[in-house]
Amino acid sequence: MKRLTRLKQTKMNGQSSEASTNSSSSPSHAKTSNLLVKNQQFIEATLSDAGDLQRRHFKIEDKKASLYYLSSVTEFEKIERMLGSAFDSKRSLNDMLEHAAMFVPTNSNNKVIEALLEGRSVLLIDGEEMIYLLDTGSIIKRDTAEPMNEKVVRGSHEGFVEDLGTNVHLLRRRISSRHLAIHYHKIGTDTNTSVCIVYMKNIANPQLVQEVTKRIESIEMDMTFSPGFIEEFLEDSTFSPFPQVLNTERPDRTMAAVMDGQIAIMIEGSPTCIIAPITFFAFYQSPDDYNSRFYVGTFYRMIRILSFLIAILLPAIYIAVVGFHFEIIPNDLVLPVKSSVEQIPYPPIVEAIIMELTIELIREAGVRLPSPIGQTIGIVGGLVIGDAIVTAGLVSNVMIIVVALTAIAAFVVPSTEMNTSVRILRFPFMFAAATFGFFGISFAGMLLLIHLCKLESFGVPYFSPVAPFQWKDLKDTFLRMPVWLMNLKPAAYRPLKKKQQGYSRRWAKNE
Repeated sequence: MKRLTRLKQTKMNGQSSEASTNSSSSPSHAKTSNLLVKNQQFIEATLSDAGDLQRRHFKIEDKKASLYYLSSVTEFEKIERMLGSAFDSKRSLNDMLEHAAMFVPTNSNNKVIEALLEGRSVLLIDGEEMIYLLDTGSIIKRDTAEPMNEKVVRGSHEGFVEDLGTNVHLLRRRISSRHLAIHYHKIGTDTNTSVCIVYMKNIANPQLVQEVTKRIESIEMDMTFSPGFIEEFLEDSTFSPFPQVLNTERPDRTMAAVMDGQIAIMIEGSPTCIIAPITFFAFYQSPDDYNSRFYVGTFYRMIRILSFLIAILLPAIYIAVVGFHFEIIPNDLVLPVKSSVEQIPYPPIVEAIIMELTIELIREAGVRLPSPIGQTIGIVGGLVIGDAIVTAGLVSNVMIIVVALTAIAAFVVPSTEMNTSVRILRFPFMFAAATFGFFGISFAGMLLLIHLCKLESFGVPYFSPVAPFQWKDLKDTFLRMPVWLMNLKPAAYRPLKKKQQGYSRRWAKNE
């Protein structure tokens, strides 16, 4: 597939043979020794620059033993409890090791170092070739509070956190099914970041699961900073302005996606979950659509889709009308519009760009500043700048209204990624309108529509169910029909189990 050309590159035969030679001779891949001194020397030499490496020496049945751990990622209280419960007893060493579930034996030096870096402690015993790993890692995590950028009026108010285990727990608690598949992978040669792939094995298409797994395993980089790093490796068309995966911090939305046959990708250290594949209309859906009456959900969904057209077309339409098609303005509005624009010293495209960039500057300043100051900058800055720029005769009153409506329409989108894409797309439409008027807008619109119809997300048509047209999926696209009518899963994801639910209104008369 074309996306895989940007993934892991094949190494040359000479480099592969050299790497294999080095790895075979490297002590990190050798087995542990039955001599305590050699194991101690290996750990201390490998982590010689780790100032947080701690060691404790004692005896077990007259045998010398050592316990190594990294104090920065290890919970000392756990070590004390394990030492007290395990080593203060009078049981024999063999009996203690056989019955203590906390000890995980290994004879791999590489696994010993990995365990230390992950926060576990390692127990070395003289005369024993096996080294025992103890789960003593410290866990620092915040509450599962509702995400700030995905708030809902009704429904769950839980959100993902930075701990991967907690996120999997939140999802497992909502899907108590034996068919829920969870697979872990490691990304980042230096960071060893855990990545989790979650899907329903009786619903998700096996080819889709295989493709996602292949792309994840093909990623080769030193570190995984955020989900944004992984997204660019996974997307089919990185240069497209539209996001081809959905980011969410809500467990309920992730659960709904997994039950529809999609795949969730969760990353250690980030509360953001990646949903793939995805379609264009999924970005305009909100959990509130399903927590309220169907006609309320339909109304607000139609407003969101209308906001997409307003956000990318309204400034362009204003520029085209003022610059080329003044005759379409109603007679009652001709004089007010003319008096507003006739004193402006430059064409409409210039004042549109000035105001759009000003809005973006105010927004960026509000995001980067602390919350109380950011809100003040957003409100006061907008009012003061807007009034001053109109009074100075640099921008017309009508343009202020157009830019304000455009900004509001752009922020209606529930997804931050799609929000950014919409704000960027308005600029090409503005230049097209300034060049050719309505003809330029029509041409740019056709190019945008062609791109949406051609775009794919993991082989799934991005503009489904409109292109290709699937009328059964329209029940949950522009409209939000009653839940009992949406008895089929989205066909675009090619799920193995197509039926969503049974008909549950048999109590109604004549049904």
